[in-house]
Amino acid sequence: MTEHQLGELQLSTWRAFITAHATLVDVIDRELTEAECIPLHWYDVLIELFEAPEHRLRLHELARKVVLSRSGLTRLVDRLETAGFLQRQADTTDRRGSFAVITEEGIAALRKAWPVYAQGISRYFAQHLNDDEARLVAELFNRMLRSHLL
Repeated sequence: MTEHQLGELQLSTWRAFITAHATLVDVIDRELTEAECIPLHWYDVLIELFEAPEHRLRLHELARKVVLSRSGLTRLVDRLETAGFLQRQADTTDRRGSFAVITEEGIAALRKAWPVYAQGISRYFAQHLNDDEARLVAELFNRMLRSHLL
């Protein structure tokens, strides 16, 4: 099979993957909304900041981690800053750059959303995989990511 020729199995697997991903993200996001929690895309930004050293990342690093364009991230950061969940800090070593830093309110929003998010991951994803399957899926996705990043 050449790079541009897909077998039916690979194509149907791809379709199942993208459909499952979109559906599960939508369902979990809806459950977060119903529980009066932050939207899933806000959670994704805040968790990256929470887990980063000093709870902060340069905006271009954050954009890469959450797979958003710079302009898309800028709009999202504006909304998160307005909501009080993060703040921008100037980079004292590079006046052109700035950091996004999670606030205590942002950490509280993560903590409120996590039980709903974890329950969704468990119910819609994890329960369908035994440990061997979970290891295999993780290894496959990590292999794809490594090949894309190199």
